[in-house]
Amino acid sequence: MRIVTWTIRIALFLLLLVFAVWNTEPVTLRFWFGQAWQAPLVLVLLAFFVAGALFGAAAVLGTVLRQRRNIGRLRRDARAQGQKQADASPPAVEG
Repeated sequence: MRIVTWTIRIALFLLLLVFAVWNTEPVTLRFWFGQAWQAPLVLVLLAFFVAGALFGAAAVLGTVLRQRRNIGRLRRDARAQGQKQADASPPAVEG
């Protein structure tokens, strides 16, 4: 299974490397008020990919933090419930 995983990773890396090498021509992004940014196409795509990943992570961050807080609360409640049951149970009689 490891060989298949590494083969896929290497193939994907080579595919992206070839894509980057073929797309080195400069492109111009025009913004408002006459501003423009000129950079290689692969750099522009990488920048937008990273920005999208950061926005996606930020969008999920609130949910993840809320879930972690709830998990901590549930663990504390379970620990307290287990402690109550241990205190309420009669001692074991050795015979």
